Amino acid sequence: MAEGAGGLATYRARRRRVPIWRIAVYVGLAAGALVMMIPFLYTVSTALKPNAFVFTPEFLPKNPTLQNFSDAWNSNNFQRYFLNSLKVATLSSLLTVAIATTQAYAFARLRFPGKNLVFNVYLITMMIPSMLFIIPQFLQARELGLLNTHLGLIVFYVVGSIPFQTFLLRGFFESIPRAIEEAAYVDGAGRFTTFLRVVLPLAGPAVGTSMIFSFLGNWDEFTWALTIINDTSLRTLPIALRLFQGQHASQWGLVFAASLIALIPVIIVFVIFQRAFVRGVAAGGVKG
Repeated sequence: MAEGAGGLATYRARRRRVPIWRIAVYVGLAAGALVMMIPFLYTVSTALKPNAFVFTPEFLPKNPTLQNFSDAWNSNNFQRYFLNSLKVATLSSLLTVAIATTQAYAFARLRFPGKNLVFNVYLITMMIPSMLFIIPQFLQARELGLLNTHLGLIVFYVVGSIPFQTFLLRGFFESIPRAIEEAAYVDGAGRFTTFLRVVLPLAGPAVGTSMIFSFLGNWDEFTWALTIINDTSLRTLPIALRLFQGQHASQWGLVFAASLIALIPVIIVFVIFQRAFVRGVAAGGVKG
């Protein structure tokens, strides 16, 4: 009995000992995280300061105010641009994920002529810088009547995102055991029902990751929106923020507040689909 108690005490003592190298790693990671957070924290600090105290050397404002956020939201049609970006980014991301999931499943599970050729073409397009497509895309958008429209943004965002998203999702679909799908076929489910009710729920981690990447890319896109949008009422938020900075160059609290408002949808999407990612990992295990 005493030997058992002594062994338990020794085990607990070993567990309490933390190697020095591990402490050093944790300290280094914490320091790195702090360094990465400093610009963001400085942005928040500046946005909370009245304009007269923006350049005061204090990290924590003595009299914080939300007036900059209110002024930014209500000035220069900021609300309209925010809603424009929200509409374009949301529709583009949903369409991209919907198309990419079906294509990725087809590449992972189906056999059809030219499958490898088409997939290799997707890979090649991912290697070409997107700036090289600006002029051909502009000419094509002009022929299709998509210039100066949100539809022109959505169509080209979706087309440009599909190769990478398909590549990302295909690898995950290939990792799902075929036995799960075969069990569904035995129970009478068809190909589409199996994909929709069996495979897609298991692909929660990949779909969540794909949605995050797609939304971030569409929300932050600047070059193509600047190229085809001329109507001021159709501008998206990245363009508006660039012009906002020029119109309020001396009001840095206002500019920083506008930048923080632009981060809100990104944070919301990340939080929502991060939870979906964790749930997908927990539900995606195969039980023997």
